[in-house]
Amino acid sequence: MNQQKKNPRKYRWLRRTLRVLIVVIALFIIACLIFDQYVQFRKSDEELAQTFRERGIDGRIGYYETHGRKLRYASVGNDSMPTLLLLHGSPGSMSYYSGRYSDSSIFNRFKVISLDRPGYGYSGLGDPEPSIEKQAAMIRPLIDSLHNATRPIIIAGGSFGAAIACRIAMDYPHLVDGLVLTGPAIAPGEEVYFWFTHLIENPAIRWFIPRIFRSANTEKVHHKAELEKMLPFWKDIRVPVMFLQGENDDIVDTTNAGFARKHLVNVPHLGIEKIPGRAHRLAQFEWPRIRNAILTVYEMALQRRNESLQ
Repeated sequence: MNQQKKNPRKYRWLRRTLRVLIVVIALFIIACLIFDQYVQFRKSDEELAQTFRERGIDGRIGYYETHGRKLRYASVGNDSMPTLLLLHGSPGSMSYYSGRYSDSSIFNRFKVISLDRPGYGYSGLGDPEPSIEKQAAMIRPLIDSLHNATRPIIIAGGSFGAAIACRIAMDYPHLVDGLVLTGPAIAPGEEVYFWFTHLIENPAIRWFIPRIFRSANTEKVHHKAELEKMLPFWKDIRVPVMFLQGENDDIVDTTNAGFARKHLVNVPHLGIEKIPGRAHRLAQFEWPRIRNAILTVYEMALQRRNESLQ
């Protein structure tokens, strides 16, 4: 009889622990859902237009459909100027570059185009496209049909966007005259994978993860396999390349520079710059270096183009 009275007490701590755990999980899910509504790393069309007005920029915001997707883009400048295409990393959006359009060194030389890659910004937030090849095909219309792109055409890609820039150069070499890669994740498996990366892809968990991180996580899960698919095609890149990376990059291993040296065997120029004291987020802190790299590649591409026309 006494033993029966003691049993409920024996497991009381377990019930309390379970109740606390349920409350913590519920609060975490609620926090994620609230976070999703307020942290999206994007600006609306109206916010971007306001940024353009404040900076005296004549910019256009538009949408186009490709491969069953609707993607948003922005363009600044006229078609008579050389083309600079900016590809953001993960997570991110084209809004990240909105303040760069007013840089006179860029604005006076290029028609600048950027877009929200699939799964980011206003291109289906939370619905990513893991295939690098398909993303390259989706981005292609920006420079060969939606705009009358003037050569040279330079593509600058950061982090995961760098791999897509390279894939465009592989698959559509007639559309690329130079590449600028910043913090580039291009070597299969040579990037940080978190313990929860594969866990988040489980539908039971994925539904409450903020959309911006769903897209980033899906890209990361598939990234190694997607980069392995690109291995036979690095020899097809034949344009000047600038490679910038922080010496203390905590996301993409610095061995990616060695990968670039080994595989970019047919480029006329490969400039690799390791930036002391910097981690991964170069676009935020090292814009002057990125701008100089863009201008360097542009001058090389222009010279090569002039020589080919003589």
